[in-house]
Amino acid sequence: MSKGVVKSDPRYAEWARGLSERYQRSQIKAAVSVNREMLMFYWSLGRDIVEMHAESRWGSGSFKELSRDLQREIPNVKGFSPRNLRYMKRFYELFPSFEFAPQTAAQITGDAGNEFLPQLVAKIDSASTSDYMPSTDAEIFSIPWGHIRLIIDKAKGDRVFAKFYIRETIENGWSRSVLMNYLDTNLYERQGKAVANFSKTLPAPQSNLAQEITRDPYQFDFLAIRKDHDEKELKDAIMNNVSAFLMELGTGFALMGREYRLKVGETEQWIDLLFYHAKLHCYVVIEVKATDFKPEYVGQLGTYVAAVNHILKTDSDEPTIGLLVCKDKDNVVAQYALESASQPIGISEYELSKLVPENFRSSLPTIEEIEEGLRDE
Repeated sequence: MSKGVVKSDPRYAEWARGLSERYQRSQIKAAVSVNREMLMFYWSLGRDIVEMHAESRWGSGSFKELSRDLQREIPNVKGFSPRNLRYMKRFYELFPSFEFAPQTAAQITGDAGNEFLPQLVAKIDSASTSDYMPSTDAEIFSIPWGHIRLIIDKAKGDRVFAKFYIRETIENGWSRSVLMNYLDTNLYERQGKAVANFSKTLPAPQSNLAQEITRDPYQFDFLAIRKDHDEKELKDAIMNNVSAFLMELGTGFALMGREYRLKVGETEQWIDLLFYHAKLHCYVVIEVKATDFKPEYVGQLGTYVAAVNHILKTDSDEPTIGLLVCKDKDNVVAQYALESASQPIGISEYELSKLVPENFRSSLPTIEEIEEGLRDE
């Protein structure tokens, strides 16, 4: 049979594609297995160090001695530096579990690099893995070692704190740099902390999920803006850094538009920022205020939320929610204002760190001044 005939046969093309996909799956499974086995070995070595009381028995130099011996006995293998051995000890101390049960492979890389493997990993059948790991902490073996070291440094022995970041890393596929950003901005303390009325205005579990996507305060460290900025300046800065803004909002937000126009009756309403949340399957209306919270903001946002429900929401969408992000707020006043609201709304603050001098903007030429200068030329 000629080459051209083989290529034109659809059964051949389908078979070739299938071989490629099967090979990719086998490679990912191998990487998953290698990484999991390595982490389990690190955990068990940390357990040995603790249970043998290595430091008290042989002194602080025992890590250096063990490092030299392991590198001699297992040549050409990285990961046995004294510092890494200390991390293994801390790894075990953070998760000292002894109960074992079967566990499915998860989204991980095989070389503790910065990026996760493709989403295909999540589809690996559990029957393909027969290894065992601690049942209560199985997820700790599902992220790269480099991620685990970052979490260990920040957790300071807080197991709940560590499990939060491990779980978020797995669910969202965070790279090491993204994880580092969220650790530095204290996401654990901010996640789900908005003052909200979701429990009264949304059915479960949608109310819990809505609360979970909120943060308080939102960290706008990526903005360089004046201390006494106005609302337009704040919104312009956000849109000029929309990728960083989306990352701060969290996974699942898709921007539908800024100053989104809605025709309501005989009037036009303009929504600051309209999003659709892929996980909640609902529209999210976000209003950003460069001032302290005022109760009337809740009424305004509630009107926008109701309008989106009537105009944009379909039968397949969940009820729209609103997020109000202010410069500052009194939590008691905010809670009272939400008690009178019929629409699901959350209220948070934002924080800035990169403030430019007040006279910075005035020292720069305006567009009109630049155009005038060009005309003079």
